[in-house]
Amino acid sequence: MQSLGRNMSQEKGLAGGSLGTLESAVMGVAGSAPAFSVAVTTAVIVASVGVLSVGSVLYCGLIMFGILFAFMNLNKMTSHAGATYAWVGAVFGPRWGFFAGWGLLVASVIFMVSATIPAATSTLKILSVMGWVDEATIESTTWVTCVSALWLTLVTAVVSKGIKHASYAQLILTVIESAIVLALIIGAFVEYGSKPAHAPSFAWVSPFSFSAETFATGALTAIFFYWGWDVTMNLGEETKGGSPAPSSRGAFWSMVNLMLFYIIIVIVVLIVLTDEEIAKANTNVLYAVADKLFPHPWSYLAVLSTVLSTIGTIETQILQFSRTLFAMSRDRVLNPRYSKIHPEWQTPWVATLTIWLLGVMLLFASSYLPSVKDILDKSISAIGFQICFYMSLAGFACAWYYRSMLRGSFVSALTHIWWPLFSAMFMVFIAILSAVSFDPLTNLIGIGGLLLGFIPMILNQRSMNKLQS
Repeated sequence: MQSLGRNMSQEKGLAGGSLGTLESAVMGVAGSAPAFSVAVTTAVIVASVGVLSVGSVLYCGLIMFGILFAFMNLNKMTSHAGATYAWVGAVFGPRWGFFAGWGLLVASVIFMVSATIPAATSTLKILSVMGWVDEATIESTTWVTCVSALWLTLVTAVVSKGIKHASYAQLILTVIESAIVLALIIGAFVEYGSKPAHAPSFAWVSPFSFSAETFATGALTAIFFYWGWDVTMNLGEETKGGSPAPSSRGAFWSMVNLMLFYIIIVIVVLIVLTDEEIAKANTNVLYAVADKLFPHPWSYLAVLSTVLSTIGTIETQILQFSRTLFAMSRDRVLNPRYSKIHPEWQTPWVATLTIWLLGVMLLFASSYLPSVKDILDKSISAIGFQICFYMSLAGFACAWYYRSMLRGSFVSALTHIWWPLFSAMFMVFIAILSAVSFDPLTNLIGIGGLLLGFIPMILNQRSMNKLQS
């Protein structure tokens, strides 16, 4: 499968040699959308486990490092636009590979709802400050849906124009977002370091502070913080030299930065805001922090950071979806029309337009839910299940592929087998736990979306058999 994908990639003309380690790392950071993730999920995790949110983010980061090692090690096999799809298929067979890719595709489409909606609400909030819209508009599902569709269209246009354009836009967005968040962090420690709303304590990160129930509850939300860094692996065929090194290094450094950022920013939220303020802020936690630190209108820079972060993660998810769909189509396990490359832009333009169309359709379908909050809650929960599904497959594939290293050094066995295996098992545990706690509609979205994959897999059975042989 790998050699087939590589040969066809050269024939089809993806823009190889476009990204280095820096661009890959920026893509990985942007893929996890730091400001967006904090703004949307902090209130949820604090409501669930309180100050143990810090420990939840720390330990889930360590677990995600096991999946990172799995991706880095499997990436040595070949740099492939399909990433998880290709590697799992090579280790466990094309049908398991198909579902690994399908899980990512479904999660990415649903994410178009959970990502574009915060971008829309933040945009409307900025417009309300200018007096152009009223507060009722911000809570209107119709208005939010229309603005979400507009953002999705604009970002899709940028991504379609080429990976270089996308990487330049991502770099600018990430620098501005990072500067705003850094100002919040510095301001928080200066203003509230001596009078914190929650006094920092080692108990926040002590493993002995957790029960099995609180750890699992915190992990359900914390795992969502880190999703998205793996976009660097889907861009492996477009890195300089076509080698796996830039994408692997980019993924590693993006995870290091993300882990440090999330731990620090959750601490910042806890020392600045009381439990009541966090709950009231809901999906605008960063703005609530900024509102206590800076006078108007400077506090609205936090809203801007959320908008930029959200736009960045929409871009990376479109990239991840389009490259995975392109790779699966290239191998004929999905309709070959999706593997078409634009002759000038060197992007899989049909695959890119596909996620735009599906995203817009899902946005307008979700607008029939009674509130914006309902849309966010159900989509984020469903995505969490699908993340655990395809990432756990990568962890198991890595442990199995490198099982001969059990006889080698302890460090090699740890990073190639034991750590990825433990992380994969934890992902399965979280997936089962979350499915049990879901309401029927969320389960329909999360599990039903995966089961839909049987239809295209059966329709493309002949191609599957060819890959198997």
